[in-house]
Amino acid sequence: MSDEFLRAADDALRETYEPPMSLGEYVDHVIEHPTTASHASKYLLEAIEAAGTRTVVEQGEEKQRHRFFDDPSNDGEHAILGNTEVLNAFVDDLRSIAAGRGKEEKIVWLDGPTATGKSELKRCLINGLREYSKTPEGRRYTVEWNIAGAGEVTGMTYGEVVEPDEDDWYVSPVQVHPLTVFPESVREQILERINASVDDHTPIRVVGRLDPFSREAYDYLEERYRRRGTDDLFSAIADPQHLRVKNYVADVGQGIGVLHSEDDGSPKERLVGSWMHGMLQALDSRGRKNPQAFSYDGVLSQGNGILTIVEDAAQHADLLQKLLNVPDEGTVKLDKGIGMDIDTQMVIISNPDLEARLNQHAEAGGSDPLKALKRRLDKHEFTYLTNLSLEAELIRRELTNETQVWEADSYEELAAMIRQPVRVAVRGRDGTTRERELPPHAVEAAAMYAVVSRLDDDDLPPGLDLVDKAVVFDRGYLQDGDDRRQKDDLEFAADPHDGKAGIPVTFTRDVIADLLQEQTDRHHPELPVEDVIMPRDVLNAMAGSLGNAPVFAPSERTEYENRLVPVKNYVFTCQEEDVLAAMMRDKRVDEETVEEYIEHVYAWAEGETVENERGETVEPDPLKMKVFETEHLGRFDDDDYEGTDPSEGVGEFRREKVVTAMNRHAWHNRDEEFRVGDVNPKEIPVIKTVLGSHDWDDVRRTFEDFEPSLWDDPPSGTQTARVKEQTLQNMRELFDYSEASAELTSRHVMSQVSYRWD
Repeated sequence: MSDEFLRAADDALRETYEPPMSLGEYVDHVIEHPTTASHASKYLLEAIEAAGTRTVVEQGEEKQRHRFFDDPSNDGEHAILGNTEVLNAFVDDLRSIAAGRGKEEKIVWLDGPTATGKSELKRCLINGLREYSKTPEGRRYTVEWNIAGAGEVTGMTYGEVVEPDEDDWYVSPVQVHPLTVFPESVREQILERINASVDDHTPIRVVGRLDPFSREAYDYLEERYRRRGTDDLFSAIADPQHLRVKNYVADVGQGIGVLHSEDDGSPKERLVGSWMHGMLQALDSRGRKNPQAFSYDGVLSQGNGILTIVEDAAQHADLLQKLLNVPDEGTVKLDKGIGMDIDTQMVIISNPDLEARLNQHAEAGGSDPLKALKRRLDKHEFTYLTNLSLEAELIRRELTNETQVWEADSYEELAAMIRQPVRVAVRGRDGTTRERELPPHAVEAAAMYAVVSRLDDDDLPPGLDLVDKAVVFDRGYLQDGDDRRQKDDLEFAADPHDGKAGIPVTFTRDVIADLLQEQTDRHHPELPVEDVIMPRDVLNAMAGSLGNAPVFAPSERTEYENRLVPVKNYVFTCQEEDVLAAMMRDKRVDEETVEEYIEHVYAWAEGETVENERGETVEPDPLKMKVFETEHLGRFDDDDYEGTDPSEGVGEFRREKVVTAMNRHAWHNRDEEFRVGDVNPKEIPVIKTVLGSHDWDDVRRTFEDFEPSLWDDPPSGTQTARVKEQTLQNMRELFDYSEASAELTSRHVMSQVSYRWD
C-alpha cells in the first residue's frame, strides 16, 4: 500500500520538475514554447486565462467569470464567491499592464470591508500560480551558478562559506530571468524571434539586468576567463559547467512575495532584505559589500518574476511610497551602490482604513504628500455579496468542510442547492455527540437576511420590496403569477451603495454556530425535534444578536431589524411551496402530457394539425385540451366551455399564456436555422411555471375531507391523517427533510393555512 503512494509522489514530482538545461537549450525551448518566457504581468494573466471562463448571473445579469478565481487547483477551497465585475476589472488591468498600454506604473489596489473575499484572493492567486507553474505551458525558469574550476574562489553562499566543488550550484535568490544573462542587444534579438512566433497582441518583454548575486558570479567568471585570453568569452561564462537553467515551482518566497500585517523590520528589510554582517567579513571582498552576503528575504526579492502582494496594506503604509519607482522604473536598491532590477506584478490588499490614511492630507490639494502615491494606485473595491445563491454557498462553506464551487445548468438546479439542509455533528458539554439539523431553507433564510441588509432601497420600483430585489439579482427575473418580469423590465438602477455595508458572513456564521450548541426548547413524543434549528430560529437569533455586535452602528441595527419581516414572509412562502408540492406530488402532470397539451394548443391557435400515436395527421383534440385545463390546471370548469368548445376567456388564456409565452421563448433562443418545430416545450421556463404550480384551491378540490386544523394530531383513519403521512414522506424524498423537520415545517405551514381555510 505504501509503495503505491510513494510511486504517486514520484510521478507528481517527475511531472513538476525538469532536468537542468544549458542556456542554449533554454533559448531553443522558449522559441518553441514562448509563454515560458513571459514577463510577470503577462505570466499572471496567462495563468488566469488558462483556466477558462464560465457564465454566472450576478445582480441579475449574465457575466463571464474566470474559473481561476474558483480556485480549481485546490478543489475550490479558497474560491472567491461573487465580485465577478471587480475580478474582471482586475484582469483587464493586467491586460493593459502586460501590453504596456499606459498602466505600467500602476499598483493594483484591492479594497473592501472584512469578509468580502480579499484574503481568499491572495490564497487563490498563490494556489493558481503554483499549479500553473507545474504545467508544461506554465513552466517558470531561472539560473544557477557554479564558479568552481575558474580559479581560486571563496565560495558562493547565502549563509556559510563552503569549499568549492564542481557540484556546488547556487540558484539566483530572486528567480532572475535566464534571458538577462545575455547582453541587452542579443537579448532583444532573441525576444524578436520569440515574439514573431506568438499570435498575441501582448509581446513578451524582458528588461533589466542580472540580479546582484548572479552578477557577482558572472563578473567573477568573466574576469577569470578574460585574463586567460579566452576568445569566446560569453560561451565560457555560460558553459554548462558554470551556468544552468532550471525550472522552479511558483510559491511564497519563490516568485511570489507576500508581506503580512505582522511582518516588521526597516522598510529596506521588508522590501528587499538585509545584510548579513558576519558574512561580509567571511567573504573578504576587499572592503566592498558583496551581494552574496545579502539575505534576499524581502517581499520584492521573493516576488521577483511573478507577483508581490502587500496584505493588510494599512499596516505597511510607510512602504507604499517606497514602492513608487518599482512599477515604472523596475528597480530597487540593496544599498547605495548596489541596485537590483525587479519584474513583478504588485497588488496591495486593504480594508477601508487605508483609504482614510491616504486621504489624511487631501485638503492640502497640490501640497498633499501622498498625491503621487494615490495617482499610482488603481483601486478595485470588493463588496459584500448581493446574490442569494452565493451567500448561501458561502454560509455553507463557513459551517461545513464543503469547498466545491456551485455550478448549475438552470436556476432550478441552483435553487435546489440554496434550499438544501445542513447536518452538523456537535459535541455537547457532557462529551456526547449528536447531530443538529438546519433543515431546508434555514441557510437560505440566513443568506436572504444578510443579502437584504446589504441592498439599498432607494431605487425600488413601485410594488416591490428588498426581497424582490434580492430574487431578481440572483435569477434575473421575478415570477408574478403567469408573468415573468425580467430585470431590464423592472428598471432597477445601478446602485453604488449595494454591497457596501450590511451583515457580514462572519456574523451569520457565529450566530448559527451558537445555535448549534444551544438547547432547543422543543419536544415531541417520538421525533428528535429538539435537534432541529428552524429557519425562523436562525432569523430570530440573527436579529436578536444585532444589538450585542459591536460591528454594527445603532442606526444599522435599527435598519436591519426593520428588514426582518419581509424575509420571514419569503421563507414561509418557500416552506409553503414545499408542503404543497409534497401534498400534490401524485397530481403533478408528467412532461409528456404537458408537451402534448402545448402541441395541441399551438396547432389550435395556428389552424394547424398534429400527429397522433399512429402517425396520422389529425385536428387538435378539443377534449384533451379541456381536460388538461380543468383537471390539471384547475383554471376553468365546465361553465367555461360549450361542450368542448372554449369560451372567449379560455381562448385568451391559450393565446396569451401558452402560445405567446412559447413564442417569446422561441424568439429569444432562436438561431439562423430556427423552426417552430424545434422548440421543446419542456425547456420553456414560463410554461413550466404556468403548468407546474399548485395552490390551496387545488388541495381543496383534490382532498374534499381534508382539515388543516387537525394536522398536528389527525384522527386515525381520516383523510387528513392519510394526507399527512404521505406528505411527510414526500417532503423527505423530494426535499431531504428529516422526519422531525418535516413535522415541524408542515405544522408551521398548516397553522397559518388553517386560519384562512374556511
